[in-house]
Parts: sequence; C-alpha cells; structure tokens
Amino acid sequence: MPKNEFFIEQRNDGRYNVSRPNADRASAVTDTQADGIARAREMDSDATIHVERVRDIGPGRDKWRKI
Repeated sequence: MPKNEFFIEQRNDGRYNVSRPNADRASAVTDTQADGIARAREMDSDATIHVERVRDIGPGRDKWRKI
C-alpha cells in the first residue's frame, strides 16, 4: 500500500484513530470521525482516506468507504 493513505477507525472508547497502513500506533486520536478526517487532511492533503463504517452490519463492521 502506498504511504499516502490514512484509515479512520473507531476505538472501543468511541474515539477515532487516524493511522497509516500497517502502523503500530495511531498518528492521531480524535473525538469525532469528522475531526479524524480533518486531521488526516492536515497531515497530508493528497492522501487517500478510508473511513470505517460506524454502523454494525451483520457480524460487525466489515466495510470501508473511501473519501
């Protein structure tokens, strides 16, 4: 995967991690998904941003949407 990608993923506590592919730690932690998207754009405006669906479908959250 290219380095210019971010994943916005909900944590167990309801906040959101902003992380790069295969990262051990989050690049940022935000209170809302929108804040996570904005933070990822601040870090790299040309990056592809993938956002986890925040609703449960079937056994769990299994889909990502690209912004």
